Amino acid sequence: MAYLRPKIIILFLAVLLDLIIGDPHFLWHPVRGIGKLINWFEKLYRKIFAKREFLAGALLAISVLIVTSGITILIFYIFTIIENNISVLKNVNAFVQDNFGINGMLTFLFSLILTTQCLSARQLSRESNRVYVSLHKNNLVEARRNVSMIVGRDTENLSYEGVTKAAVETIAENTSDGVIAPMFYLILFGPLGGIIYKAINTMDSMIGYKNDRYIHFGTFAARLDDVVNFFPARISGFLMVVSAFFTHFDGKNAWKIWRRDSRKSKSPNSAQCEAAAAGALDISLLGNAYYFGVLFEKPTIGDPIRPLEAEDIKRTEKLMYMTEALFMALSALILWGIFH
Repeated sequence: MAYLRPKIIILFLAVLLDLIIGDPHFLWHPVRGIGKLINWFEKLYRKIFAKREFLAGALLAISVLIVTSGITILIFYIFTIIENNISVLKNVNAFVQDNFGINGMLTFLFSLILTTQCLSARQLSRESNRVYVSLHKNNLVEARRNVSMIVGRDTENLSYEGVTKAAVETIAENTSDGVIAPMFYLILFGPLGGIIYKAINTMDSMIGYKNDRYIHFGTFAARLDDVVNFFPARISGFLMVVSAFFTHFDGKNAWKIWRRDSRKSKSPNSAQCEAAAAGALDISLLGNAYYFGVLFEKPTIGDPIRPLEAEDIKRTEKLMYMTEALFMALSALILWGIFH
């Protein structure tokens, strides 16, 4: 039980904190530091290996993971030294150890903060709500600008339906990337696993594009992201299907479309939750889109039983939160069963 309690407490508190405050601007976020690392290593390795882009990109990925994990381990080590050498903290630690099974209050608090920062459900909801409000005001220019903050595609010429579709797809896909996958690795490997996952996911979002600049340089990072998301994406997709029943959407169609269309995307993982959401809401998603001025042909998923509307953004958020709740409950039950 001593090992079980901190995991459950941190998991529940982190999810709760993310739902309440999300990513406050006053608090420095580790992803910003990871982003700066990626930019710095890209300049360095492109200069050193100018004609060997794949090697340069692979070295970037390895370097970012080493630095990120090294800094995280160092911070935990420093907190442990402080806790073991300050008498007041020794007394506090003894109290929380006896009453809650938590070994080290400073390390616990740092774990909680880091775990919370690995989750992005509240921030995703906040950003997508701006798109939703703009659409309701019939301000398409503002809606395009707001959706451009959360998607990678070109948004300048998107229609009302195009903006709505982009927002829905982003919420659905990030239910795995930004919520379930981090929780999956946090449960398996603790905060270190969570921050390493965020580093991999950030690299994919920054250099994992198939354009002229990153087609070779970003290949290693993109494939690494595919590997670490393989199981979380499928867990997320399945739980989103289950969520459709709990949220009174079309659960039967969610199951049908998830099984039929979840492997249609060129990415092995991205369509898992998108297919489940499309089925649950009786809509069609994906299709062709422009990235950096280049048209990328994509298959459609789902059946256009009805047209998209702005309210589908809120419906997809509901599916995301229910999927998160189901995963949290399932994780707690599994941990209890293993360690009780």
